[in-house]
Amino acid sequence: MENLEKYNEAFVEVFGVIADALNDNFCKETVEEWDSVHQLGVVSALEDAFDIMFDPEDIMELTSYAKGKEILQKYDVNL
Repeated sequence: MENLEKYNEAFVEVFGVIADALNDNFCKETVEEWDSVHQLGVVSALEDAFDIMFDPEDIMELTSYAKGKEILQKYDVNL
């Protein structure tokens, strides 16, 4: 599975959406279900998928699909 597929799968599993729903507008302001529990679920899924450990400030900043991509670059994960 490619990195982008792994990334998308984390959001699909946590939010119960189809991959086609994921875009740069998928964020806590536009997704009603996005709360702290879902946010931590995405963090956990991404940490498992990419065998990384997010810094606390990155966990707090991961509030959108687009921002997650940006944050993963800091951990040398190319999507």
